[in-house]
Amino acid sequence: MESPTTGAARRDGEIVGLHHEDGTPPYDVCWSDTDEVTLVFPGPDAHIRHLEHGHSGAARESQPVTGTAGAVSPAAPPNGAANAGDIGRRVAAERRRQGVTREEAARRARISLNYLIYLEEQPADPTLATLIGLAGALGTTVAALRGGGIDLPPGQGNALLHPQLQDLGPDECRTLLSTHGVGRVAVSASDGRPAVVPVNYEVIDDAIVFRTASGSVPAAAAGTEVAFEVDHVDDALSQGWSVLAVGLASTVTDPDAVRRLAQDAHTGPWAGGEREMWVSIRPTSLTGRRITSADQ
Repeated sequence: MESPTTGAARRDGEIVGLHHEDGTPPYDVCWSDTDEVTLVFPGPDAHIRHLEHGHSGAARESQPVTGTAGAVSPAAPPNGAANAGDIGRRVAAERRRQGVTREEAARRARISLNYLIYLEEQPADPTLATLIGLAGALGTTVAALRGGGIDLPPGQGNALLHPQLQDLGPDECRTLLSTHGVGRVAVSASDGRPAVVPVNYEVIDDAIVFRTASGSVPAAAAGTEVAFEVDHVDDALSQGWSVLAVGLASTVTDPDAVRRLAQDAHTGPWAGGEREMWVSIRPTSLTGRRITSADQ
């Protein structure tokens, strides 16, 4: 895209993001003179040309586009070493955490794949519309991608106008609890006081297992009946769910079982350090609740 306005400084840039599936304006344009990405509504003086990229990375300019803007192909991101900005790093980290490919994330967010690559690898200032699309595609919020509210507890938004509290069945509870994540175990600490501690957990053979250090607060769960809770809060929609499992906790001592747990673990304890004690919880009770909008 270039602007040939008479008497004005001539600028050209590459379209790196589309906001509509049919390719109509506005566009996210990366300007060649500043490497900044801005939202552009091209006027009648702007020329839009098609760029084709070969394996060498060089662009070949074809004839001006005279039909609809949908014929425009977004350009590739700038070459060079990756130097992602904070937003790009958060987008990439959340995408990998969700197990979503770049292609799928771009499709869900309705943005150019090349712009997503550019955003994840280069300092960029995406538009609010792009951030909203990416947040929806990755199941997070714009505030989270921008880094706002990291140190604040979730759930500070206003309640729904017509909230609906639903009880969850055992099968849905198991689905929400399944695989791995971060949950909270409620125990009586060594001093007799109640404590609730977050732990990285796995679900293996219908048992909730987590790794901790001997003598730690979570280790006090072994040999007692405990409560284990997992939840998710969506501040943007004022919705969420929680699952509560109650059961007897025990220490896993069989060497083969310990070896299998270590091999199958998706992640290590975030707290780090020597945490070689495995605790298993066999739920005897599994309940859950979900808050949604009654208007849905």
